[in-house]
Amino acid sequence: MTAPAPPVRAPRRDATANRAALVEAAKTLLQRDQDASLEAIAAAAGLSRRAVYGHFPSREDLVREVVTAGAQRVLGAMPSTADLAELPPASRLAAIAVALWSEVAHVRSMARIAVHEPFVATVAAVFEPLRAQVREACALGIADGSMRDDVDAATLGRLVEGACLAVLDEATRSGTPHDAGHRMVVVSALGMAGVDWRTALLAEPTAPHTTATEARA
Repeated sequence: MTAPAPPVRAPRRDATANRAALVEAAKTLLQRDQDASLEAIAAAAGLSRRAVYGHFPSREDLVREVVTAGAQRVLGAMPSTADLAELPPASRLAAIAVALWSEVAHVRSMARIAVHEPFVATVAAVFEPLRAQVREACALGIADGSMRDDVDAATLGRLVEGACLAVLDEATRSGTPHDAGHRMVVVSALGMAGVDWRTALLAEPTAPHTTATEARA
């Protein structure tokens, strides 16, 4: 008599798939709840909490991977140096602000996590090319008299960055509609740079990826 064949077990996901599932679950849950626990993230990924530690030493390490990947994606969507090259300084800042808002507006909770401790330094390092573009726009604006000159370009760049973060915080807290946030980030960024808010609205791009040629037209 032939012995019955042993039951066939479903193949286990490999380590790469488990890690990807954890990252995806963290992205989804943290967008809904910034304080989502490691247990909740693991459960959403179909894993135990113990299994998480085979991939990430702590919840902070998992969240860091999520925010770093998000920052790299956002950076890739920003206007290029060529896009900004022929724009006046205020329009450069406006183009950057609008592109940034367009990328993070639909993931506001995750974006707020990314730009506050303990992840702010990590995200700042990823965004350094973008921050350099902001500093350059500020330096040009100071030089041509279109922006405030009571501080140097590096300081002004940090102030403009802070204004954009303040808009993100406010828009997330109050549920600001997308278009209103779009305008608010332009006015706040350029206002911090010393540009009158009415003039700032005139510098607002009509689309997040307005090129230099389109802007001149």
